[in-house]
Amino acid sequence: MLSIMKVSAFQVLCFLLFVSLSHCEALAHYKFVVEETSYTRLCSTKNILTVNGRFPGPTLHVHRGETIIVDVYNQGDYNITIHWHGVAQPRYPWSDGPEYITQCPVQPGKWFRQKVIFSTEEGTLWWHAHSEWSRATIYGAIVIYPQKGDNYPFPKPAAEFPIMLGEWWKESIAEEYNIVKSGSDPNTSDAFTINGQPGDLYNCSKSGTYTITIQKGLTYLLRLINAAMQDALFFSIADHNVTVLGSDASYLKPFSSSYIAIAPGQTIDVLLEANQSLNHYYMAARVYTGTIPAPNTDFTTTTAIIKYSGNYTASLSPVFPSLPAYNDTASFFNFSKSFRSLVDKDHPIDVPKNISTKLDYLFLVNNVGLSSVNNVSFVNPSIDILEAYYHGINGVYETSFPNTALHTLIKATVVKVLDYNSTVEIVLQSDDSRGGSHPIHIHGYSFYVVGMGTTTFNNETDPSTYNLVDPPFQNTVSVPVQGWTTIRFKANNPGVWFMHCHFDRHAVWGMDTAFIVKNGKSTEEKLLAPPSDMPPC
Repeated sequence: MLSIMKVSAFQVLCFLLFVSLSHCEALAHYKFVVEETSYTRLCSTKNILTVNGRFPGPTLHVHRGETIIVDVYNQGDYNITIHWHGVAQPRYPWSDGPEYITQCPVQPGKWFRQKVIFSTEEGTLWWHAHSEWSRATIYGAIVIYPQKGDNYPFPKPAAEFPIMLGEWWKESIAEEYNIVKSGSDPNTSDAFTINGQPGDLYNCSKSGTYTITIQKGLTYLLRLINAAMQDALFFSIADHNVTVLGSDASYLKPFSSSYIAIAPGQTIDVLLEANQSLNHYYMAARVYTGTIPAPNTDFTTTTAIIKYSGNYTASLSPVFPSLPAYNDTASFFNFSKSFRSLVDKDHPIDVPKNISTKLDYLFLVNNVGLSSVNNVSFVNPSIDILEAYYHGINGVYETSFPNTALHTLIKATVVKVLDYNSTVEIVLQSDDSRGGSHPIHIHGYSFYVVGMGTTTFNNETDPSTYNLVDPPFQNTVSVPVQGWTTIRFKANNPGVWFMHCHFDRHAVWGMDTAFIVKNGKSTEEKLLAPPSDMPPC
């Protein structure tokens, strides 16, 4: 009997050890080394900041609800932070990434372990630097598959391809940042890129053009991400319509389109059916500017090539797509207005109906080098707001952010405090042609986009146009030029969360603010404790 008890105790110990190891193994572990790497584009060579020497950086593959660990080693010459764009990070803003909002930057020679907590996201997101202008070259895709055992809500594609749209400057990004920080517009970018390559239409670029080979009769999933620093883009594939089925890691009711309109920060998932004649076809992207182009706008076009497999003689030049004009506001926002959440038993939605907190936020470029939200031009503090909030440090920020626009401009570090579980509606209004449309991103939350218009918001009539049945669920949305967009969300993720324009020059100039969402009553509704290795200021 004694020997049996000894064996049983040993078996229990082995079982507990197995469970413990299995749990540890469930957390995928990644190493991001930020370093200077030599790259040649457009006939010239320069050093750029990269992750693991790659541009774009590595793609992360996860499943819905997974948690991963990413160790960020800064071996570059500049401070760095990494943001997981669109990942809610429930109760854990410590790894969210924006400098001086949720952390101080990782200094050269230092490292920081980030825990990235995925929850309800499913589809495509991305990661990028969130310090100075480093995200111009430090970015990569995040592919979020359904939970293991679950399937896509559409037929499984033959293959999947991340398509990252970006910008390239021959000058150093540090120089561009200094220009913007000094209050001037940046230089015109020298090229747009698709997966880091400018494409055939630029000098010295033909051999590196990104190329996809497809087989006629099959269907492919393209995961589009706009990583450009300061431009919304039109995207199209010659002679092919695509089926739009998701945006910002949330599924949409599928619809067919001959083009894509995508703002900086946004992701859009599309199915491409290989149903055309055997040939080579361009995919192409170029700028959407709004009514009045911003100074130093890049009007060039980036391309990649889709090649059908098989034996045939291709055209001398790939077939070129038709793209909307750079100032075609109707095409840009009609595309966005086609978004409707999928809504089925496996993908329910919960649009707030009874609103407890109504806010009106005006996004304005007050002058070149100065922008604001509600006439408050945001000023970065000397330590991060999250640390100050958690530890009760006074004098770092104010909590008096106005619910509507002030009459005169101020510069300050001001945040908006929200009660836990409050239901929030924000009317986002752009009231200037100088700034164009504004792609607005909120950290820690996705929100329902319930309405959009191209005039000044009318509080009497416009709410009657809201879609409260199946609005899209997004983390980044464009506010039309001199128009409005209304969003709703439930403030159920405690912590400090950044809100800003994803045109980086506007963000540098002060078009930012932050929310502090207070703790709820139960333990599961409270902000988690910080890790022990938070970077010092």
